[in-house]
Amino acid sequence: MSALKRESGSPDKYDLFIQKIDHFQSLVEEKKNLQAKISLIQQEYQGKIRPLEDELSSIIKKLETNLSKLEGAAPVQAGAPKFGRGQLGASIKDLLRSNPDKTFKPREIAEALNTKGTTVSLWFNKYGLSDAEIDRVPAGKDGKRFVYKIK
Repeated sequence: MSALKRESGSPDKYDLFIQKIDHFQSLVEEKKNLQAKISLIQQEYQGKIRPLEDELSSIIKKLETNLSKLEGAAPVQAGAPKFGRGQLGASIKDLLRSNPDKTFKPREIAEALNTKGTTVSLWFNKYGLSDAEIDRVPAGKDGKRFVYKIK
């Protein structure tokens, strides 16, 4: 009988364990609710601040553009100038003749003529190989790169 009296009157170890789990589960639920509220507030914040950040970014770009104009920077050209048929070759030869003792990389020639380096390299590969006035000198690792000078 004493075992029955003790069971009915005070909680045993199993009742205490279940009470602790119930308390733990309620804390987990409270944590989930708080996380959901924080997520909702963050989404609202991003929704409000994104347009302002975009507007600020566009204003900064406009300021940078206007500042470069005020400082007198040269306007950026959209593309390299196009040379007519035979004009690129004549321009390259004129540049090489003006500096007969110097060798030029295709990139240096392109910068001097205000055009693209690939355009100059293509011209050399297509027409410069057979040109008797231009000397092609191997340079760089394994002689795969070339510099050019007038003969």
